[in-house]
Amino acid sequence: MARIAGIDIPENKRGVIALTYIFGIGRSKAKEILANAKVDESIIVQDWDDDQISRIREQAGSLKIEGELRSEIQINIKRLMDIGCYRGIRHRLGLPLRGQRTKNNSRTRKGKRKTVAGKKKATK
Repeated sequence: MARIAGIDIPENKRGVIALTYIFGIGRSKAKEILANAKVDESIIVQDWDDDQISRIREQAGSLKIEGELRSEIQINIKRLMDIGCYRGIRHRLGLPLRGQRTKNNSRTRKGKRKTVAGKKKATK
């Protein structure tokens, strides 16, 4: 089993797809890594030899991926919240950040609905 950046990548997939299992590596970055490591992107991971894996590890090691990238993202979010900018406040309140409407949708950010009882009519 090939292990790159602390992640076991699937062996039954093509190299480009398998590398995308690593946080911070997408399709284009995976193609770039394989090209720099001189590995054909259509080869299945289980067919990689040790030399190819070490070259790929070396290429991936030069990038900011996995834990290092996650921690940087968290630090950036914390910075926004600390300076109190608009995006930071939206993060703090758990609301959408990029101008989406919140009247009807945005359930992913707001969470499960919290129903509020309707007004009762006054008795005469």
